[in-house]
Amino acid sequence: MNGFFNTVRASLEKRARYNRTVQELSNMPKDVADDLGLSPADAHRIARKAVYG
Repeated sequence: MNGFFNTVRASLEKRARYNRTVQELSNMPKDVADDLGLSPADAHRIARKAVYG
């Protein structure tokens, strides 16, 4: 049973990291995003790759 709870906990932690990453990327100042070559529209794709691989 502990394996199940560990899996659920890990999934919730990953989802929280994903949401934080999307929010940070979406709220990044435009000049910083431009310097990094990022677009707010890419936030979900970048966060997914960063968190889930």
